[in-house]
Amino acid sequence: MASSIGIMDGAYFVGRNEILNWINNRLQLNLSRIEEAASGDVQCQMMDMTHPGVVPMHRVNFDAKTEYDKIQNYKILQDVFNKLKIDKHIEVSRLVKGRPLDNLEFLQWLKRYCDSVNGGLMNENYNPVERRVKVGKDRNSKCSLKKSKSLQTNIMNNSGSGNTLGPNRTSGAKPFKSSGAAGGANSSEEIQALSKELLDKFLMGLPLKVRHLMSIAIKKILYADDAKESALDEAQDYLNQTMNAVEVEAEIEA
Repeated sequence: MASSIGIMDGAYFVGRNEILNWINNRLQLNLSRIEEAASGDVQCQMMDMTHPGVVPMHRVNFDAKTEYDKIQNYKILQDVFNKLKIDKHIEVSRLVKGRPLDNLEFLQWLKRYCDSVNGGLMNENYNPVERRVKVGKDRNSKCSLKKSKSLQTNIMNNSGSGNTLGPNRTSGAKPFKSSGAAGGANSSEEIQALSKELLDKFLMGLPLKVRHLMSIAIKKILYADDAKESALDEAQDYLNQTMNAVEVEAEIEA
């Protein structure tokens, strides 16, 4: 079908306004310029509406701003074309530049293709807004899970060496000098203050429940009197609870 849409096909005489109306009506968007569809997410969702279940929507970035992120969306789209045996090569390098004519031509082709599949009718069972929201939640859950796993690995690596985190082992912490016994209490307070500040910054952005469990686990190691196995075991237990909480939350949102 795609190979039969020649440059003189009526599809390429469809105006900019008609294309924008088609996108806005189908996907419940409010685009005013063709260039706003240059990130590739619109095209991916149009194919998702036309061929439900074929597009891996959890990989589509609806907030793509950089050329790299846009290219990733078009790679997903090209893979979908290949899977459906659609003979269409996407000129990614031209589209991501946001050139109006290049993007208009591609969207004209896409409209012609989608109309040929669904007869120009809208899929009444498809909720584009709900689909985008679900994709956003899935992406956020996976990012939180990756961050939690990375943090668990780092903590276990540090604890496995028999060392607890100290002021000279934290990123961005300023070294301090002990002024003897009189300054011992102050030094201890400085360590805890710096550790808490770095901990808060690191955990920022995680879900509240995950942040709470992760905070307890880290403090078990940071503020342990020594490197006893019991303290490390307790920290591991809290980390396991954290991973389970994130995975359960991801399953519920899915």
